[in-house]
Amino acid sequence: MTGADPGLFGPGSVTWQTHGDPMMWIAGIRALYLQALHPRAVRGVMQNSDFRRDAWGRLMRTANFVGTTTYGTTEAAERAGARVRKIHSMLTATDPDTGERYGVDEPGLLLWVHCAEIDSYLDVLRRSGFRLTDAEADRYIAEHRESARLVGLDPGTVPGDRAGLAAYFEKVRPELAAGPEAREVDDFLLRPPTHPLLVPLREVLWRRVAQLAYASLPPYAHELYGRPAPAPATVTRQLRLTGLLLRRVPARVRWQLPPKHILRAMARLGPDARPAPYKLGRQPAILGEQGEGRANSYRG
Repeated sequence: MTGADPGLFGPGSVTWQTHGDPMMWIAGIRALYLQALHPRAVRGVMQNSDFRRDAWGRLMRTANFVGTTTYGTTEAAERAGARVRKIHSMLTATDPDTGERYGVDEPGLLLWVHCAEIDSYLDVLRRSGFRLTDAEADRYIAEHRESARLVGLDPGTVPGDRAGLAAYFEKVRPELAAGPEAREVDDFLLRPPTHPLLVPLREVLWRRVAQLAYASLPPYAHELYGRPAPAPATVTRQLRLTGLLLRRVPARVRWQLPPKHILRAMARLGPDARPAPYKLGRQPAILGEQGEGRANSYRG
């Protein structure tokens, strides 16, 4: 619809077309596994929330933030970012070994959380069969300098392509370890608390999802956790099969789940704003100049 606000990214972005994919949920779990390997970052989570009691709420809040910043209006996205920055500014954590007290909004910690998320989203989507060229993958990473800005990072300090992201992980690896907090996250993701009647379902369904998310981690993460994983080629085949099955569920059915970000975006911008992988590589007629211009400004 002419004049409608396309939001921070807009229908012409890689982000718009990818974030409606159902494999994003498995990617989100992979991100939790990866984020937990930074002792200072995961300590900030564990010391400021009852992770085991509210892990589902935390996962849903993260999903809602991603949905709002991807498909919401510019105003809604900015409000969501301001809310996250305010919460982070009030939280601190303590290193049990040194007694050091630090803010959870340290740029280095925010950057780790951001890069772990973006790497997980991109890795799981591509390996599960979502077709992205290398150039589109670079564009996706560059677009998310905008989401990094929302949580308080200077976009200029955030990797803007695959090479930059790989260099970042190589640099940060000496800081990573599977400490007690990471073990707690690992234990929760494999055996989340549930009603006794649902334990069989957890063992049959959820454990497979968590194991697949874990298996998709990079080799150095498996080494730190100390648990084996199948060969990468085997994991990629499993991801492709899972993606094939999940994508058979009609998008309109999946998008009916609350909070319906995509359906609201289509109501705001018109039906042509519907996310679809085939739209990558061409310029949709509905592309708003605001969304495209903002994406261009952060491409590395």
